[in-house]
Amino acid sequence: MTSSTPTATATATATATATDVVAKLRPGAISRTTLALFAVASGDHNPIHIDIDSAKASGMEDVFAHGMLSMAYLGRLLTDWIPQSRIRELSTRFTAITPVHAEPVLTAAIREIVTVDGEQRAHLDLNVVLADGTRTLTGTAVVAWSDPGELANATLVP
Repeated sequence: MTSSTPTATATATATATATDVVAKLRPGAISRTTLALFAVASGDHNPIHIDIDSAKASGMEDVFAHGMLSMAYLGRLLTDWIPQSRIRELSTRFTAITPVHAEPVLTAAIREIVTVDGEQRAHLDLNVVLADGTRTLTGTAVVAWSDPGELANATLVP
């Protein structure tokens, strides 16, 4: 069996206003290899995520991604865009499973920019959506916004 590592692509916007998508990540298709590697890295060896027989015995057609894998990708989306030290809050809710072979698209959009204790903060809406429109995760984040021009030279490393 051969496998290839998908190349993630990410984009970011240096200046933004409310409702702008400021970061997007396409990590590639969720493969069985991805699930096995994540199981080892996370310590979550629940067989429903890596063993098709176990998944079928539970009434599923096939294995599916760990919810925390989507959370990990969201963390990557944010930290590819801004330094981790700027993340003030992160909250998510799982809304659907991510089947094996699905290709999630993660986005962060600004809902509003406010000032708290002299610090500008962007309130973000986070989403993970599959090609068929299924939203598998929603969430919010608050990040220190500072001077948007400061991000003008920001680059994302896939």
